[in-house]
Amino acid sequence: MTQSPVSRWTRWSALAAAAVILGACAKGQQPPAAPADQTPAVPAVATVNGTSITRPEYDFYVKSLLNGKPTTDLTAEQKGQILDEMVSMELVAEQGEKDGLAKDSDVAARLAVARMRLLADAESQKYLKDKQPTDQELHAEYDSAVAQMDKTEYHARHILVASKDQADAIIKRLKAGGKFEDIAKAQSIDGSKTQGGDLGWFTLARMVKPFADAVKGLKKGETTPEPVQTQFGWHVIQLIDTRPLTPPPFDQVKEQITNRVIQKKLQAYVAELRKTAKIDKHL
Repeated sequence: MTQSPVSRWTRWSALAAAAVILGACAKGQQPPAAPADQTPAVPAVATVNGTSITRPEYDFYVKSLLNGKPTTDLTAEQKGQILDEMVSMELVAEQGEKDGLAKDSDVAARLAVARMRLLADAESQKYLKDKQPTDQELHAEYDSAVAQMDKTEYHARHILVASKDQADAIIKRLKAGGKFEDIAKAQSIDGSKTQGGDLGWFTLARMVKPFADAVKGLKKGETTPEPVQTQFGWHVIQLIDTRPLTPPPFDQVKEQITNRVIQKKLQAYVAELRKTAKIDKHL
């Protein structure tokens, strides 16, 4: 709680923008003041040159600073310090308005994107509020993921060089009895050279397609008879072993599956919105 306002603003600029962006859009169009005998709809914790810092803005800023920790951990002095920061921030923001920064193209763009993100996130949360995945949906998604996953892991090593001629020469050396590990350490340009080209265990989905196709076509102990080209260069690959891959149990990946189902629901919602939207692109 001892950081200066300047350092705190630097650290939390995005959060502060999120806290005040919607209110900032409405500055200059202040609603008529409520009669003195009525309680304002949105209570203010401070007023700076006639502009209110509202309780929701203050609460949001406090939660942002605490990273989810309970606000009860704050002392009265600390709460006052945070309010003073917001007062100072409002003063500087007002000066920025006077200096015309709100009309600066970069600032205006950042404000617009921040507003778009905030509203999109709020709408997403609202849409998903009563659409939490059921056990049936989760298990269906898990079964689908298991059906699509690789069922085999491969253990291979390779030698990566810059040209096909180099790779052809390496294959000749191997056929003449050269030791794969020694050649890899001496000539490979891949980081695995220090391990003799050993790539450890992997699934084919992790590898670029030409490499994966070549590995899949090998038997244990075999080396590719021809160099394999990828965007990284030319590979000479040797398959060491294979083993069946057991899918992780449902409970172990339930959180990831839940996130995946939620994401699919949100994607479907966005797809429906796009169907009825008039969209013109000008890139």
